Amino acid sequence: MEFLHPESLCASQSHYCPGCGHGIIHRLVAEVIDELGIREKTIATAPVGCAVMFYDYMKFDIIECAHGRSPAVATGIKRMLPDRIVFTYQGDGDLAAIGTAETIHAANRGENITVIFVNNAIYGMTGGQMAPTTLLGQHTTTTPGGRGKHQEGGPIRVCELLSSLDGVSYLERTSVSSPRDVIVAKRAIKKAFENQMDGKGYSLVEVLSMCPTDWKLTPQDAVKFVNDEMKKTFPLGVFKDR
Repeated sequence: MEFLHPESLCASQSHYCPGCGHGIIHRLVAEVIDELGIREKTIATAPVGCAVMFYDYMKFDIIECAHGRSPAVATGIKRMLPDRIVFTYQGDGDLAAIGTAETIHAANRGENITVIFVNNAIYGMTGGQMAPTTLLGQHTTTTPGGRGKHQEGGPIRVCELLSSLDGVSYLERTSVSSPRDVIVAKRAIKKAFENQMDGKGYSLVEVLSMCPTDWKLTPQDAVKFVNDEMKKTFPLGVFKDR
């Protein structure tokens, strides 16, 4: 098999920091869309956050949304254009903080959309503040002494939180911190898109991702942090597959 540049991915220079996982996830999304042959009918919604310029990297229609409102916008698009493939691409601050209500209610209604949720346990674009997914004890600019259980509360586990909702069809947590994890993540993303094509309802794939800059780690140590620390708090696996 020949390893080629995905047709759906633009040949543009990335703005992401060295060692960031967003570039890997972008490629996986583009590969899946190419393999499914759905590029001309795909519409994505972009977040506020590190992936705010998602539209610079993809060769399909993308709508920029207000912070956290991607699920609401995606719902409107899918209801008006049910033959389109609609997905959101969101970070943890966008999806699980300001966008919590939109996330929960879109999932609860069983909207037939796909959600790609990038979890790097920190606010990346705005300087490294604590996010809803920041680990207990993790140091950020707003928790310089480490996140405390009684002061800030524990991290929100999105897959576990949504798994009780009847409208949810598919939830899986993956990672891009090893070659094997990347393969599993791509398979999960493809399944989430196929679920939408089959009209099965709401699907979300969570992807644990590296943020060397705001974690103040080397790219190599950031990978180690995901494998040794994040996976303890956010275990990988399928949480719902209806």
